[in-house]
Formats: sequence, structure tokens, C-alpha cells
Amino acid sequence: MKILLVGASGIIGKGIDAELSPRHEIIRASRNSGDVHVDLQDSASIRTMFEKVGTVDAVIAATGHVHFGALADMDEEKYRVGIDDKLFGQINLVLIGREYVSDRASFTLTTGILSKDPIPFGSSASMVNGAIESFVRAAAIEMTPGQRINVVSPGVITEAMEGYAAYFRGHDPVPAARAALGYAKSVEGLQTGQVFEIF
Repeated sequence: MKILLVGASGIIGKGIDAELSPRHEIIRASRNSGDVHVDLQDSASIRTMFEKVGTVDAVIAATGHVHFGALADMDEEKYRVGIDDKLFGQINLVLIGREYVSDRASFTLTTGILSKDPIPFGSSASMVNGAIESFVRAAAIEMTPGQRINVVSPGVITEAMEGYAAYFRGHDPVPAARAALGYAKSVEGLQTGQVFEIF
């Protein structure tokens, strides 16, 4: 398969690349590196990316930013970080990408454990993750016949604990290589409308 991996330069993206590249052609996309560049907050940039890479058999989104902060300090601007980047960035990959994918293509988005297990300072992440998971479940029943959409929801990633440990006390970290198996299941399997939890 020809797979477009958005967020290829990140920790999870590198794990996905290592898992899938021995079996598939990977086109690596990120904001500042890779085979093609994309800004998920800019729909024109997303369209340009798809026009450059041509028809693909799978799209994986392993990226998205949110603002971590105390609820008392949160405001619309801080919530907009996650809404504009992680939420609508991934949704626009689907809305725009459906014009550029093969007849039996799949989309795989990314959320995380905070949709089920909230932490202090993580209200934006929980909100966005929950919205993406609901979108995937609903979109799956209306996708073009033959096309699929799923989401992978990993726990905090082991390789990212240096920066996130203070937020995830008591959590059992998940190695990026293990999280990558959820993406392989989504891309290479037949299920749709699923949330693959890797906790």
C-alpha cells in the first residue's frame, strides 16, 4: 500500500514508520520535515499536500497539539489550540483527503487515554480526544462504500515521559512500538468506526 503518514517526525510517527515501512510505501509528512510539508491548521496546505502525493491507500494522522493548563486559567484562545490543530486538523485530513484516496482506502486518526482517564490540566486534550472519537464512530457509517476510518487511542508514550511524567502520575507508559501496532491493525485490517485503545 501507499500510505501517507502525517506526523512522521514525531515519537509515535517514527514508531508507525518502523512498523509499516517494511511492508508498505510510506510518504512522510510533517510541518518542517519529511517527503512533503503540511500545516494542519491550513486547509489549503492539506489540499496542496494531497495534490503533491497523489492517490494513496491509507492516511494516518499521528499528530496534533493541545494546550495543557489549569481549568481556572483556560480561555477560548487556549482551547482553540487543540480545536484548530488536533481536532479540525485531523478532521480536515479526512474531509479533504477523501477526494484523493483509493476506493478501498482507510483513514486512521489519533486521540489518547485522556478521553477516558482525565488528568489535571488536561481538559483540552480530553475534550478534543472525545470529539475525534465521536466523529470517527459517526463518520464510519457514512463513508464511501469500501473506505474505512478508525482512531488509535494510546496511553502516554514511554519515550515522551521526560516531558509529560508530571501530568501522568500513576499511568503505565506505552512504548511507541506497541502503540504502532494499533495503526497497523487499522490500516491492514478490515474494521471501521473503531477506537483501538493501547493502554
